[in-house]
Amino acid sequence: MIALVSAPSNLGLRPPQRGSVPGAAKAPEALREAGLFRRLLDGGAVDAGVLVCGRYLDDDDTRPAGHVRNEAALVDHARRLAVRLMSILDSGDIPLVIGGDCSVLIGIGLALSQRGGTGLVHVDGHTDFRHPGNSDACASVAGEDLAAAVGLHWPAIADIDGRSPYFDRRRTVHIGHRNDDEEAPEAREALGLVVSAADAIERNLADVVAETHGVAGRGYWLQVDVDVLDASIMPAVDSPDPGGLDTSQLAALLTRLAPDAIGASVTVFDPDLDPDGRYAELVTEVIVAGLSKLGTGL
Repeated sequence: MIALVSAPSNLGLRPPQRGSVPGAAKAPEALREAGLFRRLLDGGAVDAGVLVCGRYLDDDDTRPAGHVRNEAALVDHARRLAVRLMSILDSGDIPLVIGGDCSVLIGIGLALSQRGGTGLVHVDGHTDFRHPGNSDACASVAGEDLAAAVGLHWPAIADIDGRSPYFDRRRTVHIGHRNDDEEAPEAREALGLVVSAADAIERNLADVVAETHGVAGRGYWLQVDVDVLDASIMPAVDSPDPGGLDTSQLAALLTRLAPDAIGASVTVFDPDLDPDGRYAELVTEVIVAGLSKLGTGL
């Protein structure tokens, strides 16, 4: 059965403005209020608790070179999340992590690295493939999580407890970046499969899914960043961009990917940018439509 884990972390995001705090940590409770947890629990899921993160600090003026923002708190949260996920997986349940920002992928990867060679399907409006080898501006793991997950980051993030890489690059798929993504060419060289949002929209969805399954195999982790949706549909994220999927396209994609996933995570929704709750309701509808059959094909 699906085990719902709240991971209200904002540690991997840059501050919306100096001295402020990103709102993504409020997402699990905003989605709970929108009915997400009730609907999944009514469908047979269980509530597996919450992993609260440490305090967010705007540390740009004090952070030493070679370190990401909120590094100590982020690593601590990753370790605790990994322990929770290993317990769920060992019990035979299917974790569904509700973030929070996509730095939660570090803790997820830390857990799955102990199972060996797990694939990753990364559905995101950005490749999140910035790393110290291609940028002098590394600081925010939420824009660097995919690179870190496959071992391309500072060891403090990408090699926690000597577990690098957390996912097998050859079994890693990215879907959903925009055509102006600067790191996409390198990601194509490094990963098993990279598909832009434009290609995913233009191609037959069944072909994209079949190619994904051919690379990732069965029992992959499914990471979904809601900024894969077009900015006109989902502006309540830290980096909205045009040219993304619509809700029906995303739900259809997830419906086909979810059954063969060992677990999933949904990240980067920011309730601070959703004052009347309409986008929380939209995210809820996509998750219920797309992920209710999570893990049922394994």
